[in-house]
Amino acid sequence: MLYYIFEYLNSQFNLPGAGVFQYITFRAAAAFILSLLISAIYGRRIINFLHRQQVGETVRDLGLEGQKQKSGTPTMGGIIIILATLIPVILLAKLDNIYIIILIITTVWMGFIGFLDDYIKVFKKDKDGLSGKFKVLGQVGLGVIVGSMLYFNDGVTIKEQLPLHKQVNQINGKDSVYGHAHKSTKTTVPFFKDNELEYSKALSFLGDGYEKYGWIVFILVTVFIVTGVSNGANLTDGIDGLAAGSSAIIVITLAVFAWVSGNIIFANYLDVMYIPDSGEMTVFILAFGGALIGFLWYNTYPAQVFMGDTGSLTIGGIIAVIAISIRKELLLPFLAGIFVVENLSVIMQVFWFKYTRKKFGEGRRIFRMAPLHHHFQKMSYHESKIVVRFWIIGILLAVFTIVTLKLR
Repeated sequence: MLYYIFEYLNSQFNLPGAGVFQYITFRAAAAFILSLLISAIYGRRIINFLHRQQVGETVRDLGLEGQKQKSGTPTMGGIIIILATLIPVILLAKLDNIYIIILIITTVWMGFIGFLDDYIKVFKKDKDGLSGKFKVLGQVGLGVIVGSMLYFNDGVTIKEQLPLHKQVNQINGKDSVYGHAHKSTKTTVPFFKDNELEYSKALSFLGDGYEKYGWIVFILVTVFIVTGVSNGANLTDGIDGLAAGSSAIIVITLAVFAWVSGNIIFANYLDVMYIPDSGEMTVFILAFGGALIGFLWYNTYPAQVFMGDTGSLTIGGIIAVIAISIRKELLLPFLAGIFVVENLSVIMQVFWFKYTRKKFGEGRRIFRMAPLHHHFQKMSYHESKIVVRFWIIGILLAVFTIVTLKLR
């Protein structure tokens, strides 16, 4: 909104300072500060409102230290994150940008699914919340919508570098390095010099013309990633500050990739895929990052509010969609390594328990408790120590992921 106002003032009246709103870096920084302030300042009012509505968490007794004291703590705090993200985005982003539209849809869609789950748990007193199949159906539905928009919308294109012999010097003295914008199902493969993978080639067995069916593979990949990452974030939200802090690290790292991917100069310098207009996502991403950090003001130990599924499902969905949009989804196993490990710990625990029960008549466990952070709690580590150490690991993974820009 403000972008269009100041664009008009700059073009019509040449208002001093209005032109600064044309810069993504300025609007992204402003969005980060504004979202942080909204979540940190107005978060208290939302928490008080949740208190008055008796939106308290019902904590099941898992035998963990300090667990009973958490009972009654307000949940649905993801509302703080969602509002603190969307308000700066509406004010500062280009709302006609297809990537911004997709991210807004993702936020509202996953926020609604999470809200329904929390509502059923809190007000209907059903500890299981929304049925698992409905959650998965919602995640799959979002994956189909996002995948379809990214593939079929004319605003989503990439530009590939031309061979050296085709790069020409233009009249303005600049080199023409990239070819025409075109649609593609290519993605980035880390650690390889020729680091692009064409999803449509999975259908090459169909013979000539297989490329026109590439959208099927692309949408299936999108569905898988959205479902996996949103569930990973949901499982990570188990102790104070873990999900919000880990997600903030991931999100700020993705902001670097989004800005580079949308900047033709740095994309050329770093030899990464250039995705026109994708840099605008930096405004959304930093608004989201600011909201997460502001939320941590109230979510760190001892938490004054829990994000609930309203927050955790939304976080996972947004991270997945950002990564897919900038064609960096294959970096998620490294960047979102915390989510991956938490997911795997549950899968391994369930699989091994069922296998050993069938084979030996008695179920056995790999971990003392899953997800993994509860395993360390069972080992008598204080949850603050677990959270900070997970954050440190998350920072190391983020640095490693950024290094892959040149590590090939």
